[in-house]
Amino acid sequence: MTAPTVIADVTGRLGCLTLNRPAAINALTTEMVAILHRTLDAWATAPEIRAVLISGAGERGLCAGGDLRSMHADAVSGGTGTLDFFATEYRLNAAIAAYPKPVVAFMDGLVMGGGIGVSAHASIRVVTERSRLAMPEVGIGLHPDVGGSWLLSHAPGQLGTHLALTGATIGAADAITAGLADHHVPADRLPALRDALRDGDPAAAVAAAATPPPPGDLDGARPWIDSCYAADTVAEIVDRLAAHPSPAAQAAAKEIGTKSPTSLVVTLRSLRTAAGLPGMREALDQEYRLSAALLRLPDLAEGIRAQIIDKDRRPRWNPATLAEVSPAVVDACFAG
Repeated sequence: MTAPTVIADVTGRLGCLTLNRPAAINALTTEMVAILHRTLDAWATAPEIRAVLISGAGERGLCAGGDLRSMHADAVSGGTGTLDFFATEYRLNAAIAAYPKPVVAFMDGLVMGGGIGVSAHASIRVVTERSRLAMPEVGIGLHPDVGGSWLLSHAPGQLGTHLALTGATIGAADAITAGLADHHVPADRLPALRDALRDGDPAAAVAAAATPPPPGDLDGARPWIDSCYAADTVAEIVDRLAAHPSPAAQAAAKEIGTKSPTSLVVTLRSLRTAAGLPGMREALDQEYRLSAALLRLPDLAEGIRAQIIDKDRRPRWNPATLAEVSPAVVDACFAG
């Protein structure tokens, strides 16, 4: 018998949603997203359920994102399955953000892309010493979606811009600094915390289990991050980073240089625009237009090919440089 891709059960007054594809680091499928949304809808009005917990099966992480192999097949064949997945996924992200009951997310292990979408919009977000968070979409020809443009554009200073353009992976302390998480709880305390959530007040239970996280890097990097990423264009940001005396800034410039030029330009504009939108739903609407547009451009299929299919890590971006990115193409992405 095939194991369910999402395990939904109720213990005490806690509804538990467990992503259950551990061999794939719980990468999301359309089926999983539909189950999550359907169950959350049912539990929203269930009087016996006081709070919801979202976690992942296995030891490797909460969720590695969406199923990129399926996305690649769809992109090269001109199919619409990925677009349908995006629409379903973004509706789930909005539902989690607006949920009428406390939602606790255990962001343990790897949490990337779509994994951010099912956890970072929760009302109580828990990271551990094993947490590794990232929104690496510019490395596959996409953009930070699942509400990522909203989250990153509201991070302190220019931290969100740095994370979006580099796709950097961060740990617990930096996730809290960037506003992507709330509390650090040692991984070995999660089972006891789950038990405490069954009948206790979620905020109090998490606060009682929380400890200071191991030191991070972003707080100390704020001066060069805020200065360099305040520039108006990706090209100017890269120039500022490359010229900065900090080795970390110079490394960031080199890292950005490996990403899809089109995705970088679209992403910077997406974040700057999202910062002025009235709410996350509007940001998700914009992200859907961008995802639909980028799905039609060549870099998405090429980026996934290089990272996941052939694994040569040598994408051939088209266009290959920031200078060649057409303003008209970028404008068309935002026009929908």
